[in-house]
Amino acid sequence: MGARLLGPLRVVGHRGFTLIEIGIITAVIGVMATITLLLYNDYTYKAQVARAQADIAIIEMEIATFEGLNLRLPNDLGEIGRATFLDPWGNPYQYLNFAVSGQQHCRKDHALHPLNADYDLYRMGRDGRSQEPITSHDSQDDVIRANDGQFVGLAANY
Repeated sequence: MGARLLGPLRVVGHRGFTLIEIGIITAVIGVMATITLLLYNDYTYKAQVARAQADIAIIEMEIATFEGLNLRLPNDLGEIGRATFLDPWGNPYQYLNFAVSGQQHCRKDHALHPLNADYDLYRMGRDGRSQEPITSHDSQDDVIRANDGQFVGLAANY
């Protein structure tokens, strides 16, 4: 049984999609894929930040252990075996012992006061760039240690 013509352009019994229907379906699938990708990227970024926060907390404990055993802070992360330890974006963690270098290059808050009294420990953002004042655009995605360890999180949230 074939299709019957009812008029000059109308076919009965013909099954299929029009070009407009296919275009609409393609657009809907594209929008759904974009939303899914954005949600996945956001979830991945939050997981990477959480991992960096946990890493900083672990390094902080290792520094405290080193300080308890040696009665001084380590000069660098190599002294606690973390010289090549990388953050989730492949950048090394940054450590600055004020007893060795002073506070002239320490991380600073919006009023340009040092974030810590003993040492700075942070990871540069996923862009790999950072500035001393955490209010700088380059520093907003950094995970920082502040208030002598009472805060560990994104610089944008401090």
